[in-house]
Amino acid sequence: MQFLIYCTIALIVSLLVAWTVYPKVLLISIHKNIVDSPNARKLQKMPVPILGGFVVFSGILASMLCVSSLIDIGALFAIFCIMTIMLFVGLADDITSLSARGRFFIEIAVICILMINSRSLIIDDFHGLWGIHAIPLYIAIPLTIVAGVGIINAINLIDGVDGLSSGYCIFAFILFAAFFYISGMYTNLILALAVIGGLIPFFMHNVFGKYSKMFIGDAGTLLLGTVMAYFVITALDVELQKGTLNENFGIIPMLLSILAVPVFDTLRVMVTRIIKGISPFNPDKTHLHHMFIRQGFSHIGTTISILFLNTFVVVIWLTAYFSGCSIDLQLYVVTLINIAITVLLYQGVERAVAKASTDKTDVPAAVKMLRSTGRKIGVQRGPFLKFMGRWMDRCISEKERKILMGDLQE
Repeated sequence: MQFLIYCTIALIVSLLVAWTVYPKVLLISIHKNIVDSPNARKLQKMPVPILGGFVVFSGILASMLCVSSLIDIGALFAIFCIMTIMLFVGLADDITSLSARGRFFIEIAVICILMINSRSLIIDDFHGLWGIHAIPLYIAIPLTIVAGVGIINAINLIDGVDGLSSGYCIFAFILFAAFFYISGMYTNLILALAVIGGLIPFFMHNVFGKYSKMFIGDAGTLLLGTVMAYFVITALDVELQKGTLNENFGIIPMLLSILAVPVFDTLRVMVTRIIKGISPFNPDKTHLHHMFIRQGFSHIGTTISILFLNTFVVVIWLTAYFSGCSIDLQLYVVTLINIAITVLLYQGVERAVAKASTDKTDVPAAVKMLRSTGRKIGVQRGPFLKFMGRWMDRCISEKERKILMGDLQE
C-alpha cells in the first residue's frame, strides 16, 4: 500500500509540474523563435514551438526529486544522467541540425555508457526463445547496441503527426508500468509513471491546442527513446518468478508487440531506402503515418488508427500467451501481424492508389473503406475539439499568437 502511494506521487507530481511549466516553456520558445517552420516535407502550415521535450523532462525531474526524498531510487541515477544528455543532444539537433552520423555515434556512446555502468544492462538472455537462455558477451554487447540505438531512432522517427509520439509513448509506458509492477521492478515502475505524468499535459496541448501547440522535438523523442531502450533492456533482465509470470511468458514477443509500429515501420522504411540506394537516415514521407494522412485522415485520426493497430498486436500476443502457445510461436505470430500492419498495409494501399491513378480507374473498395474510416474519426474540428482547443489555448495571449503567426515583430 505504501509503495502505491509513492507511485501515485510520482505520477501526480510529474503531471502537475509539466502542466505548470508548459505555458512558460511555450512563451520562451515563441519569443526566442525556437520553432519548427513549415517546408515541403513537413505537415504543419504554420511555425510551431519545438521545446516540448523540456516540458516532459521538467515533470520527470520534479517527480524523481520528490520520490527520492521518500525512498531510495539510486538505481535510476545512470539512466537519468543519460536522459539529460540526450535531451540536450536533441535540443542541439532541433536548433542547429546535427548530422545523422554524429547523432548516431552519440547514441552508440550512450548505450555503451549504460552497459559499462551496470552489467545487468546487457541483452544476454533470450529467456528460452528457440531454446536459448544465456548468450556470450561477444554476441550480447553488439546486440544490445543495435537494439538500443534502433529503439531510440524508431521513437524519433514516429514523431510525424500531432499526438502520435506522445500518445504512443503513454500507451507503451502504461504497458511497461504494468509489466514492472507484476515482475517487482518497482524503481522502473516509478520512472514509467513519472514519464506518463510528464507526457499527458504535452499530449493535450499537442493534440487539441491551436496556438498553444508545441512539438516535442528531437530533444523529447531522443529522451523518450532512451527511456524506452532502457526499459526494453531491463525487461530482458527480469527473473520470471513463480506465481507472477510462468515459463511460457514470452518476454521478447511481448516487447515486440509493444514496439510493433515504431520498430517494424522503421525497419520497412530503412530497408526500402537502402534498396533504392538512398541513405537510411534520409528524411522522406514513406512512414505509415504519412500513408494515413495521404488517404485523408486527420492528425488525430492517424494517431488513433496507429495506436489501434499497435493495441491490436498486443491483444494478439496476449491471446497467444493465454492460449498456451510456446514462446517461439508467440514470436512468429507477433512478427507476422507486425509485417501485415506495417509492410503489407502500407505497400498494398500505396500500390493500389498508384495503379488507380495510372489506369485512371477507381481505387479498390478496401481503400475506399479506409478513406471512409478516416472521415469518421476526426477530420473535422467539431464542437468538442473546438472547445478543447479554446481550453488549451488559454495559456497564450493574443500578442504571442500574432508573434507566432509573424504579424508582429518581437
